[in-house]
Amino acid sequence: MLPGGETVHKISIIPRGISALGYTLQVPTEERFLMMKAELENKIATLLGGRVAEKLIFYDLSTGASNDLLKATDIAKSMVKAYGMSEQLGQVSFKEGRQTVFLQTGQSSDSSEYSEATAREIDVAVRRIIETQYVRATNLLTAHLTLLRDAAQLLLRKETMSGEELEAMLYHSNGQASHKEIQAAAV
Repeated sequence: MLPGGETVHKISIIPRGISALGYTLQVPTEERFLMMKAELENKIATLLGGRVAEKLIFYDLSTGASNDLLKATDIAKSMVKAYGMSEQLGQVSFKEGRQTVFLQTGQSSDSSEYSEATAREIDVAVRRIIETQYVRATNLLTAHLTLLRDAAQLLLRKETMSGEELEAMLYHSNGQASHKEIQAAAV
């Protein structure tokens, strides 16, 4: 439902290996080398969707979203530290290990390349991105709670759902438009 989001190919609640209790397989619609800030925020909101759904349905949290939280945090850190996408910190890269070869002294340093105050600002900026996208995911899933419950019931019966089945549910739920129609309207 997020504009510019990757197409869902398959959803499964069948456990895979030790760490995955289920998964959503998304496939990019085209090969991409660059991502816009809004697209990265959409990825974070999508990753937080499972955690939000737990809170909405079970009124509690589990360890199930740990990998999604890690990925969401990594994206937010990259936005702040590498891509200069934090309004508070500006157009600066704080990515470590970026010293050019001709400036290297041969000495290793365990100290950070920025102050403790800057590190705190980075932490606040990362947390702000995550919290903003958590609220966004919460608002979206709350607005479509019936669809969330219907999709969960289908997954409990079938254990997997194709992207086409999800599209059909999106299209028929409460007169909502399909993912493609939502994206087209957002442009």
